[in-house]
Amino acid sequence: MNDKSVVVIEGEDAAPEAMRPTVALIDSLGLPIEWVRPAIGDEGMKKYASLFPEESRHAIDCADATLFGATSVKGFEALFYLRWGKQTYANVRPCRFWPGCNSPLARPEGIDFVFVRENLEDLYVGVEGRIEELSPLGLESSTARRPLASMGPGQYAIKLITTEGTKRIARFAFELARKRKELGRPGLVTCTAKHNMLPGTDGLFCQTTEQVAADYPDIDFETFIVDDFAHRLVREPHHFDVVVLPNLYGDVLSDAGAALVGGLGLAASGCFGDDYAYFEPAHGTAPDIAGKNIINPTATILSACMMLEHLEFEGPASKLRRSLERVYEEGKVLTPDQGGSATATQFCEEIARLF
Repeated sequence: MNDKSVVVIEGEDAAPEAMRPTVALIDSLGLPIEWVRPAIGDEGMKKYASLFPEESRHAIDCADATLFGATSVKGFEALFYLRWGKQTYANVRPCRFWPGCNSPLARPEGIDFVFVRENLEDLYVGVEGRIEELSPLGLESSTARRPLASMGPGQYAIKLITTEGTKRIARFAFELARKRKELGRPGLVTCTAKHNMLPGTDGLFCQTTEQVAADYPDIDFETFIVDDFAHRLVREPHHFDVVVLPNLYGDVLSDAGAALVGGLGLAASGCFGDDYAYFEPAHGTAPDIAGKNIINPTATILSACMMLEHLEFEGPASKLRRSLERVYEEGKVLTPDQGGSATATQFCEEIARLF
């Protein structure tokens, strides 16, 4: 196996309490990974008077991947660079149940699907302003049938969906569905958006995805209006395989999907571009439990497993994931969010014991 360089950004508040034992677990696998820890946030300010120094940017550029802990504010500049600077357009959020997870559903067994969220466009282009700024454009609401400038004072935001951005996320989703089908999954892509009310933007997303579907005759394809999909997500989560959706809906509904299988403490994610990928737990920094060593490291560990697979360490990733699942199956050493009383350290030690 070739040596790999991985940037580690521990995150803030309770996040380092999940990241440090996760890195220790990977180290115990004996992999040829060099961990690079650039100065970011408080450390960056201390050393370079910057939350995201140029030296840290260079470290990310030179690494094979980044493992990122949760951040609130101080790591945002680094996170934005990993996302928009590195053009990691596909946010992948697995939703899979295994025995022992604290699901609120009566019959969660067999839930195993993946959200593929477009990661760069939609409302997240971050263009907002005062409604009166729209007056020179003469735009009119198609529903209220009145000029937008007459509806203020207030704020507007631009929702941007591009054809090329949609094509690449759609192809990513279909390629993932094809790989999952080879492993025994249904081979189904579900596209969801609010195309009945937003035929220009969300309509473009669904139409373009359907056009891409024609290139994948071996993969089934379906489309739902997003509110209908939200209902189906709760009512029949076992139906889904790969779900592709625009940025905002993906942000919201992937958290809902995590709740179905046990909560955000289990919610891993990977963000993929053509030339780079980074991996991070989808939960927040959990400031309310910082310093208590009770944060659930599962989301960080599963994100690390995704990273190992990306780096072509598939065997070690499977070993780590299987040991993690055995801890849940046995149910003896679980963190408080999953009904146990173990610390994050004890939880990770139990995983290592089961290698």
